[in-house]
Amino acid sequence: MALPSSHSCFSSTFSSFSSKNQERSLFTRSKIDFTPFSRIFTRFRVLQRKCFNNGHLIPLENDFGDTSTVEGPVKHFKATHDHFSSPEQNKTTLSIIVVGASGDLAKKKIFPALFALYYEDFLPEHFTVFGYARSKMTDGELRNMISQTLTCRIDKRENCNDKMEQFLQRCFYHSGQYGSEENFKELDDKLKEKETGKLANRLFYLSIPPDIFVAAVKSASCLAASQFGWTRVIVEKPFGRDSESSRELTASLKKYLIEEQIFRIDHYLGKELVENLSVLRFSNLVFEPLWSRQYIRNVQLIFSEDFGTEGRGGYFDSYGIIRDIMQNHLLQILALFAMETPVSLDAEDIRNEKVKVLRSMRTLQVDDIVIGQYKGHSKGGKTYPSYTDDPQVPNNSLTPTFAAAAMFIDNSRWDSVPFLLKAGKALHSKGAEIRVQFRHVPGNLYRRNFGTDLDKNTNELVIRVQPNEAIYLKINNKIPGLGMRLDRSNLNLLYSTKYTKEIPDAYERLLLDAISGERRLFIRSDELDAAWALFTPVLKELEEKHVAPELYPYGSRGPVGAHYLAAKYNVRWGDLSSEDS
Repeated sequence: MALPSSHSCFSSTFSSFSSKNQERSLFTRSKIDFTPFSRIFTRFRVLQRKCFNNGHLIPLENDFGDTSTVEGPVKHFKATHDHFSSPEQNKTTLSIIVVGASGDLAKKKIFPALFALYYEDFLPEHFTVFGYARSKMTDGELRNMISQTLTCRIDKRENCNDKMEQFLQRCFYHSGQYGSEENFKELDDKLKEKETGKLANRLFYLSIPPDIFVAAVKSASCLAASQFGWTRVIVEKPFGRDSESSRELTASLKKYLIEEQIFRIDHYLGKELVENLSVLRFSNLVFEPLWSRQYIRNVQLIFSEDFGTEGRGGYFDSYGIIRDIMQNHLLQILALFAMETPVSLDAEDIRNEKVKVLRSMRTLQVDDIVIGQYKGHSKGGKTYPSYTDDPQVPNNSLTPTFAAAAMFIDNSRWDSVPFLLKAGKALHSKGAEIRVQFRHVPGNLYRRNFGTDLDKNTNELVIRVQPNEAIYLKINNKIPGLGMRLDRSNLNLLYSTKYTKEIPDAYERLLLDAISGERRLFIRSDELDAAWALFTPVLKELEEKHVAPELYPYGSRGPVGAHYLAAKYNVRWGDLSSEDS
């Protein structure tokens, strides 16, 4: 198969497959059916822009579509979880490269999550962790930095300190610029020294600002990708600011990676109660028949923080609460909640259903959203700052720190059911929860016993994602004694009481899934497109019209407008009732 000279890197790749035996061994290792190889290979459109990795081509762009199960004919060979547990793992090694290793996310979340996986024996026998950042640092200084945030489980074992020291000895550091091919080539040389000739798989975690994603991916993909193992890249949000910038970012990443190599992380999808959502729904007969407009009156997805933007004002002011929380965390939970039953638990089947429900949703209108911004005040002798008191925030900023929205899904299951989303900073409490309010009992014999409270005679399912993970169902119950007095009681599953094992951090689960090649908790590009399509028009309108956010006191329950929005659809926010305070 002769190729144009402009694709000389492609030609060198083909030469590496000239031996049928070599081709067979590589494809057998990848456990992917590439027969016939030429048919699959011709489905790739190669851009004029090229990059090399010791004579091997990095796939530049593909036509597989987002649901393809093929993982790339040259660079990307899937290492399954079965592979890690087989005798073949002695022939492989895993290199985890944390790009942006000196940042807060790496120190507080990524390195502790990696240690937790090592502590629980979830990492392969042969692995190394490399920190990469612009800061000048030695291996010893990196280890000292990491050690400050490492902790053992509640069930601390006697060998915890030994395990910690063993983990730290596998951590190394390389300083370099994020867009420097020379520095990434130096990193590649160091990685090869540690990989000692084994089949190497490499996982890059981009814990860096989004404006340097592409430069880092280009350098890593061209100069530091694995030659014969798989190479995967975890990308942190934000994934753009709107539909256009998101598509541009995806297109830029796909110049150097194929879709199956990109793991877009939303850490809320790794939360224990979010992952349990589909189990609760699809494996319990008592809930599945009720999961529709016939029985559910409204659904509320609520996120609140009891602190402001302290230390993050500059970043936050560029995005605001809608982009930072609502368009990703809450919308992802909504999609999992509302999707139809997937064909299987396979990642593509689940993500296909999420895309379907997102595409069935109405685009958010400005009349169905309320925005707010916290203001300073004094209470109990303590002074609380306003959002614009942050030195990194302009005095005239209109960036919302609070948003409440009413969204609808136009399909047969959810027609006319309001999904209310609420997210805010500097509120009265910290938490995240899903509230499912059921309809009234038709012809309820005991309606008069509830007085005038329209919500008292309805059931409510509450899934508390954080803190103090719990699931509880509010039911109506007779108060013991003479006479007929009714009360609301909770059937309560409090995780800390039921389960003694510590709940893993979301980053532990997501890192393990990325290493294992499990994609169901990561976001696909068409899923991202569908999510941005819902919010981009209203974001554009709010910003072009300079809509002023409603002010609310720091530490309050948020702007009054949020209550009017809920009342518009005959709903009361469940987190504001006296029994939940």
